[in-house]
Amino acid sequence: MRQPDRIVRLKTVLARTGLSRSTIYRKIAEGTFPAQIKISTNGAGWKESDINRWIANPAGWRQYNEFDFLNDY
Repeated sequence: MRQPDRIVRLKTVLARTGLSRSTIYRKIAEGTFPAQIKISTNGAGWKESDINRWIANPAGWRQYNEFDFLNDY
């Protein structure tokens, strides 16, 4: 059985990527880093799978959309 995707917060993302907060948000704006997802009224986080994919290939990372998902099959 597949494990559900965990949500990680900024502190974890900073530690795992080695990037600064401002670099993460700049890269999100450029489309070269996974965007946050809203998890509550005042909270947001990242899908751990997106962060893992970015760490594995930072230069080649791009946000998947529903059409990319369909093309994988």
